[in-house]
Amino acid sequence: MGELVERAAKLDAEDPLRRVRDEFDLDPEVVYLDGNSLGAPLRRVAERVEQVVREQWGRRLIRSWPEGWWTAPERVGEKIAPLVGAAPGQVVVADSTSVNLFKALVAAVRMAPGRREIVVDAATFPTDGYIAESVAELTGTVLRPVLPDALDEALGDRTAVVLLNHVDYRTGRLYDMAAATAKVHAAGARVVWDLCHSVGVLPIALDALRVDLAVGCTYKFLNGGPGSPAFIYVPNRLQAEFRQPLSGWGGHRDPFAMDARYEPAPGIARARAGTPDILSLLALDAALDVWQEVDLVDVRAKGLALTEFFMDCADELLGGAVEVVTPRDDRRGHQVSLRHPDAETLVAELTARDVIGDYRTPDILRLGFAPLYVRYQDALEAATSLAALLARSG
Repeated sequence: MGELVERAAKLDAEDPLRRVRDEFDLDPEVVYLDGNSLGAPLRRVAERVEQVVREQWGRRLIRSWPEGWWTAPERVGEKIAPLVGAAPGQVVVADSTSVNLFKALVAAVRMAPGRREIVVDAATFPTDGYIAESVAELTGTVLRPVLPDALDEALGDRTAVVLLNHVDYRTGRLYDMAAATAKVHAAGARVVWDLCHSVGVLPIALDALRVDLAVGCTYKFLNGGPGSPAFIYVPNRLQAEFRQPLSGWGGHRDPFAMDARYEPAPGIARARAGTPDILSLLALDAALDVWQEVDLVDVRAKGLALTEFFMDCADELLGGAVEVVTPRDDRRGHQVSLRHPDAETLVAELTARDVIGDYRTPDILRLGFAPLYVRYQDALEAATSLAALLARSG
């Protein structure tokens, strides 16, 4: 135990991101390891929201729409673009992840005439599966759930689109985006990537890998706040073909012309649908400013080191009482998932001790390590608290 304490102190002292933690409004008594579900608030966000409410809404009122509100989805999208390896003009922030998945899948099916099958990760986060099933029903296609490791067997000349998760939400396993994208393209199909558990922690290269479409949320590792709007990526080369099904006024070429006929905007704005949620959108805008201060390479390096350190703590302190299901090599995101039959109870008891993680059915205790604010000390405290609980129950 003493060696782990010394190691945590040394790692925290040498952490190139240690000062970034001060940017967050965190309770010093809480060990927060659930940033993969809801990121912690940056101090600057509260100030920005107050300014928006008091000045832009309170004083400028409706005049704020042409003074920056209407173009905010594209402007905030440009802040996310470098984090996903996208050139300007290809990311827009609008709607929720579920809504953007629906847009992307329908558009992808429309880009593949004559192909009648949608392949979806069989272990996907539920909303992805629900949306894929709905799209299949509405487009007259067949839904084929397949585990990513069996992708080779599923692809063929019937495949229209494949929906994959970059990081598995239960296990934290990282999938090879380059290899999977190449396989899908070799089969003549389109690929849609869900980046919810990777954006803001992993280097992503959508343009370089010629990914067709991608979506992601902003309330996890991007710290946009509860329910903050999601984003959708449509590369320049596919924007003219991108015919999304939600032809709302937000994606119209000239929304204020009030034309009775829908005509899509010429660029990424065509991926918009309705009126943007300005308060959440501008809170996210403020949260994203922190990325001007950090290097994603440092973020990834710390995430790998943090999760490795926690797994070392688990090995030494938990005595085999739990199973680490997250890969121990670099094929992992920034979470560690532990399997235990009483995982749900353990999560509740940890929370009562101000160590906050989460539970996923049927037996997964999941801890997220957001590198911008989680310390090695936090990882050790979580393992120590869990060890105490297991010793008491044993």
